[in-house]
Amino acid sequence: MNHSTNDLAIDARMLARRFGAQWVLRGVSLELRSGVAAGLVGANGSGKSTLLRLLCTLLRPTAGTASIFGADIASEPDRVRELVGFFSPVPGVYEDLTAMENIRFAATMLGRPAGSAASALERTGLASVSNERVRGFSSGMLRRLSLARLLVHRPRLLLLDEPYNNFDAPGTALLNDVIRETLAFGGSALIVVHDVASAMPVVNEWFSLTGGKMSPSAAIPVGSPSPSIIPALGMSGVLH
Repeated sequence: MNHSTNDLAIDARMLARRFGAQWVLRGVSLELRSGVAAGLVGANGSGKSTLLRLLCTLLRPTAGTASIFGADIASEPDRVRELVGFFSPVPGVYEDLTAMENIRFAATMLGRPAGSAASALERTGLASVSNERVRGFSSGMLRRLSLARLLVHRPRLLLLDEPYNNFDAPGTALLNDVIRETLAFGGSALIVVHDVASAMPVVNEWFSLTGGKMSPSAAIPVGSPSPSIIPALGMSGVLH
């Protein structure tokens, strides 16, 4: 189905990326509508993380084009970064700063009120350690700190790279609440998923990358039991 540019959170056309002689993405096209959360699955090395890094402007495409809510990733990178929140397996925090200092710095860089840092840390369960240096944080605490940064940002598009890793059950529930809230105000999410079951409560569209190429999407009702999605995605269970 064709959609207008304003309807599309992601409009990617024949995106390709090469590292040296190796092609990681080979002409990926993708449309993601506003208000939709999509899961992205695929084997290790299939290009999932590379695709997210292209869409958030951390990498430049070797070929092809893409826009985020109408902003071109190549010619309007600053606008794209305003629209996108990237949640990476690598926390990307300043270890010698406290949790509060990290989130206040993020708020300043994003042009958000300084007071938003305290509320974000409160919601992610880090208020009691807000004045501690993050160098000593566990992996789960660092994930919560990254989530606090997303709460301050409030982007229109969430690009989440295996976001459920190192989250306990309450952390997973909180992340899914943040995704729902983003969808509720017309935003979208593209989620690289390893643990399909954790994403099932929020994802209603699925894409699969194989050998750097995208397969057709599968429309799955939100909250469907995990077994119903396995045949649709050509998977045997949790991805490895």
